[in-house]
Amino acid sequence: MATAKGKSGVNNECASLRESANSAAASSSSSTGTAQIGAASLTNRTYRLEDFDTVATVGTGTFGRVFLVKDKITRGYFALKAMKIPDVIRLKQEQHVHNEKAVLAEVNHPFLIRLFWTHHDDRFLYMLMDYVPGGELFSYLRNMGRFNNSTGLFYSAEIICAIEYLHSKEIVYRDLKPENILLDREGHMKLTDFGFAKKLVDRTWTLCGTPEYLAPEVIQSKGHGRAVDWWALGVLIFEMLSGYPPFFDDNPFGIYQKILAGKLDFPRHLDFYVKDLIKKLLVTDRTRRLGNMKNGADDVKKHRWFKSVEWDAVPQRKLKPPIVPKVSHDGDTSNFEAYPEDEWKKEPPVPPKDLEIFKNF
Repeated sequence: MATAKGKSGVNNECASLRESANSAAASSSSSTGTAQIGAASLTNRTYRLEDFDTVATVGTGTFGRVFLVKDKITRGYFALKAMKIPDVIRLKQEQHVHNEKAVLAEVNHPFLIRLFWTHHDDRFLYMLMDYVPGGELFSYLRNMGRFNNSTGLFYSAEIICAIEYLHSKEIVYRDLKPENILLDREGHMKLTDFGFAKKLVDRTWTLCGTPEYLAPEVIQSKGHGRAVDWWALGVLIFEMLSGYPPFFDDNPFGIYQKILAGKLDFPRHLDFYVKDLIKKLLVTDRTRRLGNMKNGADDVKKHRWFKSVEWDAVPQRKLKPPIVPKVSHDGDTSNFEAYPEDEWKKEPPVPPKDLEIFKNF
């Protein structure tokens, strides 16, 4: 049965907005909070915090919270991610926050969350993003136990298009898991939570991600690149079709040992071709890992498990979603957990010297 997974990091360096905070979006602007995001911008309008009414909390995390907000002018709904500046600094997350903004400012794809605006005051960093009312894929997986072959195929196809697009921009995502995949009201996916995403020319050495989904080269601190996303896809496909990840244990160290051992025990009901695909994605040698070889994502797309997929139709959202969320209106929060509206915003202001690093946020 699917169970929620936590983040991993060295000295909390990779602590990030918790899984449940994925119901959001938001990022990029000047210190005055008036700049608009390039590719993600819908209009030339500039935003102010005063333009929004807070409707509800739809996610909480290590140093942040995601609010459903309603635009007083257009009456439209957005997700507003608010991060406590002292906690961002304490957890050494400054660079990740800047990375998230930079990545979201650059991308524009039907399966990725959009960032409309970023802002900061003397207490919080803010990112204004799409509100995606269908909830997390994780919730549906947990309620159903596991997905059938065709359901897993649908989500895998959309995820592959998202990964391929990110990699074409030299961006590694690094946090693929069901908790970070949202469903829109039609049932198509949106990848969210770009706190670990990074523009990458060569390799990076930071240990971050979610233990069950970490590639061997991340655990071994060998330096890693975009191949980690293809490994995570293998783990995700296994979990979607089995209801549990291929490598799990009561503690992260036990999980890491099993990942490095690389032994796969497949449930008997899995399709022959999907087992072959998973084996080729979960290859310890990244130079032989499907998706990371000469033909890149095309090798994954041409695998026999996807023989029924018309790939040109996927990013056009022409595949029929297997799950259509129950959404009564654009501001419906019923597909997310309920959170108490506490005194979270009563934070002391941050000294000017601590704000300096966020002056361009």
